[in-house]
Amino acid sequence: MELSRLPGFLLRRVLKSVAVILAIVVCNFLLIHAAPGDPATVMAGQSGAADPQYMEQLRRQFGLDQPLTTQLWIYLKGVLQLDLGFSHRQQAGVAGLIMDRLPATLLLTGAAFLIAISGGVAMGALAARRVGTWADSVITVIALAFYATPLFWVGLMLVLLFSVYLEWLPSFGMSDPSLNATGLALAWDVAQHLVLPAVTLGLFYLAVYARLTRATMLEVADQDFVKTARAKGVPEGRVLRAHVLRNALLPVITFAGIQAGQLVGGSILVETVFAWPGIGRLAFEALLARDYQVLMGVFFITSVMVVLFNLLTDLLYALIDPRVEVA
Repeated sequence: MELSRLPGFLLRRVLKSVAVILAIVVCNFLLIHAAPGDPATVMAGQSGAADPQYMEQLRRQFGLDQPLTTQLWIYLKGVLQLDLGFSHRQQAGVAGLIMDRLPATLLLTGAAFLIAISGGVAMGALAARRVGTWADSVITVIALAFYATPLFWVGLMLVLLFSVYLEWLPSFGMSDPSLNATGLALAWDVAQHLVLPAVTLGLFYLAVYARLTRATMLEVADQDFVKTARAKGVPEGRVLRAHVLRNALLPVITFAGIQAGQLVGGSILVETVFAWPGIGRLAFEALLARDYQVLMGVFFITSVMVVLFNLLTDLLYALIDPRVEVA
């Protein structure tokens, strides 16, 4: 990778990313407003007053009486100013609500990603090295089982086993408010609450990485440069690490960069099952309340994260494989 080309590459990617994010914002806005139902009716019902005058006042207050194109232009100007609107349900700014919940989601998805990528690569490498043996068969069966099992069922079974029967781990929430813990005690409490949801979210992707690593390692192992290294007498362990595994990680990194962004959206189900206070649960609550501003805000933040993860993946790709140029 030539460092002189890096600024131009980053500039082009940033401009493309901004265009992609704006297109996603427009699509999300149109799709959400195409949904049946009147948000003013929901807001009036929540406040206990559903007379026509009050509903008309709500429509004027939140701009629902404006044409759709006018509403879209107002929303786009707000997004460009990092103003994601106001939540009628929680009576607070959408940006503030998301920023309060985002650290919990990043903690959950980050832990799940580490579990998935480290465990998946390790299992896939072991299966490729022991191909055709009982270890390969066991890893393959386990990976297929994790891949085919619904996340909510895995979460509920983990709660029954480790929380109800064994009583080793807490089942719901991010921390125990009755402890009033601070410092290391609070960190330990959060870590205990994190185990079950992170494992639940990570198991599905662990299975994907295990299968992908195994397949790519077996494919790379048949390449001529690997055979040449073995013919020169390079130790088998070094061949596997420096030649086979390193080249096999390239498609894994590509897939991981895509999945890292999708983990944030995929955490909605896990956060709901475990009552984890992240943006996934915030989006679910907003969907039930027809809080369009919060939904669009969550979609916007997750879209930005997906684009950023893809940009980081491209840079990491070039760092790992010198043959890949940023241009």
